[in-house]
Amino acid sequence: MWLVFLLLGILIAYGLFEYRRHYYHIHRIPNRIHVNGTRGKSSVTRLIGGGLKGADNRVFIKTTGTKPRTISVDGIERPIHRVGKANIIEQLKVVRDAVAQKAEYIVIECMAVQPDLQYLTERQMIYSTVGVITNARADHLDVMGPTVADVAESLCNSLPRKGVVYTTEYNHLDIIKRRAARLNTEVKYIDPETVDNDTMRGFSYLEHKSNVALALAVCRHFGVDKEEALRGMYSIQPDPGVLHKYAIQINGKSLEFINAFAANDPESYKAIWEMLHIHREPGMKLIVLVNSRRDRVQRAEQLGEFIASSLEADFFVVSGEYTHALVHKAIHCGLPAANIKDLGGHSAEQVFNFIAGITEKNALVVGIGNIVGLGEEIVNHFVSKGRMIA
Repeated sequence: MWLVFLLLGILIAYGLFEYRRHYYHIHRIPNRIHVNGTRGKSSVTRLIGGGLKGADNRVFIKTTGTKPRTISVDGIERPIHRVGKANIIEQLKVVRDAVAQKAEYIVIECMAVQPDLQYLTERQMIYSTVGVITNARADHLDVMGPTVADVAESLCNSLPRKGVVYTTEYNHLDIIKRRAARLNTEVKYIDPETVDNDTMRGFSYLEHKSNVALALAVCRHFGVDKEEALRGMYSIQPDPGVLHKYAIQINGKSLEFINAFAANDPESYKAIWEMLHIHREPGMKLIVLVNSRRDRVQRAEQLGEFIASSLEADFFVVSGEYTHALVHKAIHCGLPAANIKDLGGHSAEQVFNFIAGITEKNALVVGIGNIVGLGEEIVNHFVSKGRMIA
């Protein structure tokens, strides 16, 4: 029995040592920006980091996104290699790396989904001075739901104490303000329309005004002027899951492919549709490619209902896993069976060939759903066939 108590005492002592060491490390970085939200976290994290770098600040960036990455103070991007599933403990090493590089700023994406882990990440790991909530949308409802209001409540677990939080979330701004008031934290709502079209033309890819507006506001908070911030934002490498458009020529046919797999909730799809003015037009077949994952059962059925009720397209192609439920839900909600094809279990090449086959002359293909696994393979296959145009 004494051996058990001895081991327990050693573990407790080690835990206290690690906690004190991390507390010492994190507070050696004076400016700590914690980015949370449903959509756009990775993009906003990179944009803030890039904007701060535009003023020659020493900035360390960490994103979770499509592929987890760190960007060092000297601008070198490195992948994060994980053994097993993602674990918030990796944030501790990220902080140590930032301190070793004498970072003045750390811009870090919240990697936790469960509400209690979001709270733990902020209160015991990041101790942010500035918080960011991009938006609150209908995703991960099985963990943070069941309603979008519950999602907003959960995201507020990453708010700083006695700090400031920036957000473009309008529908649930009251929740953010109420939670922030308990922490003596100031809330600043940022209107996406404060960013003009000329500013957006500086990006080599398809970026959202809301993301840029948030990043500019945070940079302004730290005294970085707009010109310097934009110079840094334009030059920083975008997240691998960012919106891109590609032009493809095959067998005398012209295809345009939009990679929107990183957005996987109805509100995000609608925002993309509006931003890119996607619509059916004569001479251009509009094809929506929906990739499904087996471990996203609720989302698959949600997508089936969404494409049937909210998206206008000439044809829908469903790939990946758990496709039968998605297709069944879509047809049940009114989508004609003749307008949807289940390619569950097919390879990326087979999906591409099918889409090329049903294209008569010109087609716009929009990929939505999930990028993990087959989704990434599909993107790579389309990319290998064409050239990026936006």
